[in-house]
Amino acid sequence: MRTDALSNEEIVAHFRGDTDKLLKYLNWLEKKSGSCAYSTYDQEGISEHSIEFPVYDSTLMNFVREARDTCYMDRNYAYVYTRNRIKSVKDEHRCIRNATIRDMDKLAGILSRYVLGGQTKARLWSAGIEHGIYLAILKKCDELLNFWSRE
Repeated sequence: MRTDALSNEEIVAHFRGDTDKLLKYLNWLEKKSGSCAYSTYDQEGISEHSIEFPVYDSTLMNFVREARDTCYMDRNYAYVYTRNRIKSVKDEHRCIRNATIRDMDKLAGILSRYVLGGQTKARLWSAGIEHGIYLAILKKCDELLNFWSRE
């Protein structure tokens, strides 16, 4: 959703409920940030006869499931990346760090890449944890919404 035509109050009203819904994962994200959120299924000799596949943390899967049903999901997230020249994790963090209340659509685009993109490239779900993207976005959104709801 493009936030260009909305007032700051409308942006806060639009994103507040879904942000609060995702903030319950904040403590877990702080603990897991920078670490691997999956393991490889490896039961008695299975690797000899079949391919390995990742088993994702159940809390990560719950986070992804809930995030998928929020207003943050933007199927056109690729345009956010091209418009803002985001090409690396460093660029993502720069964009998150510099975001203002008017840039909530950028934060939504970055989150969408990891949540929706993970449906076809599951390693993105884990990469969001490892690179601290989920944590950075949730903290920034909460900070912005709290600041502007006090005004």
